[in-house]
Amino acid sequence: MEIAAQGRGGLPRGGENVAAVSGARTARARPLPRVASEERGGSVQKKNLSTVAFYSKSGLQSGELGWVQGSFVTTVLRIDSENPRGFFFFFLNYRKIVDRIDSDGDGFVTTEELKTWIKRVQKRYIYDNVAKVWKDYDRDKDDKISWEEYKQATYGYYLGNPTEFQDTSDHHTFKKMLPRDERRFKAADLDSDQTATREEFTAFLHPEEFEHMKEIVVLETLEDIDKNGDGFVDQDEYIADMFSHEESGPEPDWVLSEREQFNEFRDLNKDGKLDKDEIRHWILPQDYDHAQAEARHLVYESDKNKDEKLTKEEILDNWNMFVGSQATNYGEDLTKNHDEL
Repeated sequence: MEIAAQGRGGLPRGGENVAAVSGARTARARPLPRVASEERGGSVQKKNLSTVAFYSKSGLQSGELGWVQGSFVTTVLRIDSENPRGFFFFFLNYRKIVDRIDSDGDGFVTTEELKTWIKRVQKRYIYDNVAKVWKDYDRDKDDKISWEEYKQATYGYYLGNPTEFQDTSDHHTFKKMLPRDERRFKAADLDSDQTATREEFTAFLHPEEFEHMKEIVVLETLEDIDKNGDGFVDQDEYIADMFSHEESGPEPDWVLSEREQFNEFRDLNKDGKLDKDEIRHWILPQDYDHAQAEARHLVYESDKNKDEKLTKEEILDNWNMFVGSQATNYGEDLTKNHDEL
């Protein structure tokens, strides 16, 4: 069964003041279709999913949910026909995640519980990612990855056949990325033995998660955006990183808003450009916790009775937002068994 999900990244907007962090270098997620409305009450008969979900040319229209996978549900839903399968997939799988988030087992999900869970999901994603690619680089199976192993696995063909890339854009890319990767590898290699343990390789692949790698993150960001090579990021370079302007036509409102963000929140010393310290403040703000912000955003948008905690029903009512959040690992965790979470 398919399920729509948003791309990883995307700062929450709405529900709290995030002006100081909007415009960060993250993907803008596409909103998912929502459950249009609901009706409660009435008698509910004992049915299985095959009888409650029915399709027409315009999609899944409505259904009475009774005993489904051992749970008695007294809700009759009118489903947005854009993504009916996504909703029912979420309905069948979300409880196992919510039960894990609800650490004290009181039947409610608080902001603090959501924040703790999101941090757990972030960490699990990072280490799962390293585990998936480890064997591709650890060629001699010594449970370490040397710089030479990584270089050969990543750039071996380019290094062995340089003439094939001489007149292509890939040549410029490889020529730029090879020394950049080597610099990052050395920064992650804390004992300077030219090999990376699993923890060191994790820092190499995900430098933003490690304190000793943050200078590399700032430097790489500067190199990516600073097109004129003056060592700074001016406003046009800042905008060009997120928007490609056409020759004709005005800029969208959100671009104008980002220009205001640059002037008001990014350019701290008001000299019209960002230095390394200002870039660090932008992409790695010390006073901003992404997990905390996302948890607050989810609670704010889902908490119908404003008691500052969520029931399973409130989460189900706002299912599309949870599918597009780190709370469900952007929908991926809905496919996992309880023990894998």
